[in-house]
Amino acid sequence: MFDLIIRRAVSPTDDAIFDIAMKDGKIAAIGQINAQARQTMDLKGQFYASAGWIDGHVHCYSASPIYNDQPDLVGIAGGVTTVVDAGSCGANDIAHFYQLAQDCQTEVRALLNISRIGLVTQHELADLADIDAAAASQAIGQFPDFIVGLKARLSASVVGGNGIIPLQMAKAIQQKHRHLPLMVHVGNTPPDLDDIAELLDEGDILTHCYNSKPNRILNTEGVVRPSIYRAMKRGVCLDVGHGGASFSFAVARQAIAQGILPNTISSDIYCRNRIAGPVYGLAPVMAKFLSLGMSLAQVINCVTAHAAKALNLPSKGQLAVGFDADISIFALDKTPNTQRDCEGESLISDHQLRPLAAIVAAKVFLTEEGKKAHVFDL
Repeated sequence: MFDLIIRRAVSPTDDAIFDIAMKDGKIAAIGQINAQARQTMDLKGQFYASAGWIDGHVHCYSASPIYNDQPDLVGIAGGVTTVVDAGSCGANDIAHFYQLAQDCQTEVRALLNISRIGLVTQHELADLADIDAAAASQAIGQFPDFIVGLKARLSASVVGGNGIIPLQMAKAIQQKHRHLPLMVHVGNTPPDLDDIAELLDEGDILTHCYNSKPNRILNTEGVVRPSIYRAMKRGVCLDVGHGGASFSFAVARQAIAQGILPNTISSDIYCRNRIAGPVYGLAPVMAKFLSLGMSLAQVINCVTAHAAKALNLPSKGQLAVGFDADISIFALDKTPNTQRDCEGESLISDHQLRPLAAIVAAKVFLTEEGKKAHVFDL
């Protein structure tokens, strides 16, 4: 007897119809399943099911004074099964964040800010004394399953007069914890993106990859910088990190036309840009990349298999037997809608992703859209 069977789901890869059976929090069988379960969810060949969506760049530490939100509001409420907070906390507050995360239905992980104070200010790397390698290592040792990487924000307003030094210190911390990726935020210069990119290694993550600031991945002629090609060749991951000021349709179009697709799609969501936009949720961000010409399968891979690989989540990101029973159920509507970037550009699109449910460890959480649909046999 299975715990849950999803019947007649549609594959986002090839539109095939299939069933998914789950037991003890894991995927137990996939295909045409002739068996019973304690709970059945029949999608009737109308809705897609994928591995659970992973939003690898959010800000959901509710006690943060600047960028905060509730994990379940940026997670299961939007069809997202796992969220990774990108540096809201440093070593000072990570224990408190961990405790808060235990009460959430969404799976929560964290990238540890290399500054021990985290985002209690917007210039957390201006004082090098706050980059405490010993405190970071202690936190990583204390919460090895919760902390899945490191975060450093490398823009002028954050580092002050320290330039590239905080990144060099971040890499020194990483050397002691080689299994952890380092996510680097790029914003206004200094430091220059070329100097940042040259210090990144295989597995590191460059977020805000389609921002339109002078430190963008395009040079003044609109050509992708050679330093970015070199970084990608070394295995550096490009992450969207949309946010309220870090995504441009124009930059994304030019970069994609030159073959620079994102490895991972993330929202950089927190309460303000979730409510007032232009982010709203991971699904609207994903839909923008459908509008930019990526296929549904490519977009889904960016929030499942690619995200799991980038963020040290080996049991997540795949619809395969033995993986966590985390599933996102959604519709793809061909209805006209207006999409906005962070620069005031609007795009009329007929791509709209509508999340209907998040299933976390075989537990079903319907979104508001899912509750309205009245189609699930639960």
